[in-house]
Amino acid sequence: MMMKDERDVVVVMVPFPAQGHLNQLLHLSRLVSSYHNNIKIYYAGFSTNISQVKVRVHGWNPHNNIHFQEFPTPPSYYVIPPPPPSPPSDHHNTFETTASKVIASVLEASLTLREPVSDFLLELSSSKKTRRVVVIYDSLMAWVVQDIVSIPNAEAYCFHAVSAFATSSIYWQVAQKRLRLPASLGRLIGRFLLPSGAELLNQGLLPSLESSFTQEFLDFVGKQYNKHKSFCSGNLYDTCKVVEGPYLNVLAKFDRLLRRGNQWAIGPFIPTIKDGSSINNNCHHECLKWLDKQEENSVILVSFGTTGSLSIEQIKELATGLEKSEQKFIWVVKDALLPEGEQVQIPEEFEERVEGRGVVLKDWAPQLEILGHSSTGGFLSHCGWNSCIESITMGVPLATWPLVFDQPRNALLVTKVLKIGITVKDKERRDELITSIAIEAAVRKLMASHEGNEMRMRARKLGEKVRQSVTNGGDSKREMDSFIAHITRN
Repeated sequence: MMMKDERDVVVVMVPFPAQGHLNQLLHLSRLVSSYHNNIKIYYAGFSTNISQVKVRVHGWNPHNNIHFQEFPTPPSYYVIPPPPPSPPSDHHNTFETTASKVIASVLEASLTLREPVSDFLLELSSSKKTRRVVVIYDSLMAWVVQDIVSIPNAEAYCFHAVSAFATSSIYWQVAQKRLRLPASLGRLIGRFLLPSGAELLNQGLLPSLESSFTQEFLDFVGKQYNKHKSFCSGNLYDTCKVVEGPYLNVLAKFDRLLRRGNQWAIGPFIPTIKDGSSINNNCHHECLKWLDKQEENSVILVSFGTTGSLSIEQIKELATGLEKSEQKFIWVVKDALLPEGEQVQIPEEFEERVEGRGVVLKDWAPQLEILGHSSTGGFLSHCGWNSCIESITMGVPLATWPLVFDQPRNALLVTKVLKIGITVKDKERRDELITSIAIEAAVRKLMASHEGNEMRMRARKLGEKVRQSVTNGGDSKREMDSFIAHITRN
């Protein structure tokens, strides 16, 4: 039963200012608001980011109690530099160099939010109508919200925007390095700490921290985690026990060891319809109309996320591989890392040659609606956690092509642990050009082979369990009920 004075509990979301992180706390805002109209929610961030998320809210009919708190955007924030100079025939993926500069800008800008966020929290807590201020902050924003320790009627909960598998493996690698354990002993202990992932340790499949993150990013993360222990009252994860139960158990042990409060696995936050119809009744994108005309499980979605970028030569190979595969596809080619006004160069006459069989989208695409459509049977992805959890929820197997950050670990979860995906590119080939022949083979394997069909069946069964977990009686629903009861307690 809801409390009479529940309106006095104010929730403030503090997302990390990168698109994938912004989306997750936006979805969580909507989920929390659905529990009761009297829970007032503030979504705080730079005005630039608020403008981005407002576009995504449009048409969702959000509850009136989600309020956007905007702070001025620093002049240097998200300055996108031109791609590094290289000849057109450069075979290397230039994403890592360009993205690192963008991320460096985001990291620096995020630190400037400490003072305005602190002032805002203090203002809310001082109101006579406020009994408790609940701050849900991205794990990369702990430094920003650290002043919460001086506010007596406030408490903070850390939100983890990456998979439990990625988080637990990173924790273990950091612990192993700090304890200076011999490799053999580290693997032995790791077998108990990382259930179902032990073989990844023994085979050396887990990427090193240095190969996935810049030193600047690792230093930034260290700065955040040194702050958590002083004010963190609990941890929230955008995942569920059905998908990552063993790794959530590992994280619970770490959280107890670090004295960081309780754990709630409350994901996924996304709508969970999969019946061939549009998830969002307000979405009438042309690609969905095209999907309506295709056979069940006949189309593969190809997308590298908001900031994913490939070299000119790699784009040519990808286009050729898709064309030669003879499979139907939707290819999202928007490149956020190119200078304004420039576009990804699709090979000449490619769209004409694949007309009727392939759709090329050069702007925003309704990814969730595409994955939820019955005609979609596969997803060639960079393996950002948003994309992975959406694909898993919708029961769609993946062809994994990770780039940087947590993506290689997510790819291992999909292919080696859950066994609902195939590998296109892995850490051993991170600097290699993936040929059209390899791409063609991977697409055919996922979409038109016995092995691909078996993966599709496993993905479908797992998706059904995930969607059940957010319904009444499901694990995620119970976890969310528990969290809401906790933050609204007397």
